[in-house]
Amino acid sequence: MEELVSSIEFQMSLLLFVALGGYLLASRINQSVVIGEILVGVLIGPSLFGLITYTNFVQSIAHLGAIILLFVVGLEFKLKDIFNVKYGIIALVGVIVPWIGGFFIAQAFGYTFQNAIFTGTALTATSIAITANVLREMGQLQSDAAKAIIGAAVIDDILGLLALSVSQQIVSGSISFSSLVLIFLKAIAFFVFGAYIGYTFLSRLIEKVDGSQIARRFPEFVFIFAMMIAFLYAMIAELIHLSAIVGSFLAGMALEGAIVKHGKDYKEGAEYLHIIFASIFFVSLGILVDVHALTPNVIWFVIALTIVAVLTKFIGCAIPAKLQGLSKRDALIVGWGMSPRGEVAMIVALIGLNAGLIQQDIYISLVFMSVLTTIITPIILRNWFYKTPFVD
Repeated sequence: MEELVSSIEFQMSLLLFVALGGYLLASRINQSVVIGEILVGVLIGPSLFGLITYTNFVQSIAHLGAIILLFVVGLEFKLKDIFNVKYGIIALVGVIVPWIGGFFIAQAFGYTFQNAIFTGTALTATSIAITANVLREMGQLQSDAAKAIIGAAVIDDILGLLALSVSQQIVSGSISFSSLVLIFLKAIAFFVFGAYIGYTFLSRLIEKVDGSQIARRFPEFVFIFAMMIAFLYAMIAELIHLSAIVGSFLAGMALEGAIVKHGKDYKEGAEYLHIIFASIFFVSLGILVDVHALTPNVIWFVIALTIVAVLTKFIGCAIPAKLQGLSKRDALIVGWGMSPRGEVAMIVALIGLNAGLIQQDIYISLVFMSVLTTIITPIILRNWFYKTPFVD
């Protein structure tokens, strides 16, 4: 029986069953599917029933889901819509303010200097996957606010990488300006060359493959080819220490304009993969939560940290957005939309824990803060800015 429960087949079946439960719950409480899936993940995880833990298998499938999700989102954008100087300013202020807030709140609770440094670093993160999925669900991906959020979040990933490197060097006592410049240049080179190769070569290659005899005989050939490019870009992004989801997002934008006539439409195919694997990604965020790890001191720190996390990102992004010419409403949406930390902050926290740079209670606090900001944001966006009832 134990062998059956631990089998891949059982785990996948249960995860998808839980994902369906997330849809039902979201429908009942009239909230985003993201909320329903995370809450159901909490129920089946260590916090309550303990049916599934965050195993390597769950982590791998969830990681796969995040990559596919951002590839699908990227397919709806043109590069010129995302990379804009004003989005860079929003991202920069949106990294500095949360870093300062995280550092001082950790010190206020009596944590060490290096714990405070890493707390601030974790708060600089923005989970593009969460907000992008909510905006997509509500048909708002082409709005000015959505473009600002996603453009700033992509740049945020580069700045967050620099912040992580700076934090590690500060804690170790050896700051190297040349290494920081190298990280920045590698990230910029990846975006420039990745976009150029994607637009001028890969998108045309897809169209050429689509017109070939093999695509006429095997229509799925084009879809497999497109997904190969998505994962290739994700792999390259990870090799230069960027998030894999930023790579797949860039791949999606690069292939956005390709026209497929004969082979199976890779946009439709990727959508089906997204339905399956992105659902598991959101469920996994709930599974990560274990309320048994909370102590009274940690609870108070989590509450304070979550408030600081939301306020600093909101202030740090909404004000620059307004100053960059966005309307008051769009600026507020950008502030809230940049708030979820999701898996990005969890990864930073895990790096700190594995390197012995933060304590277990800081790690637990950052995980809970990540989940809470992930839950709060869709609720605010859906029920305040985009109040549209679900159709049962």
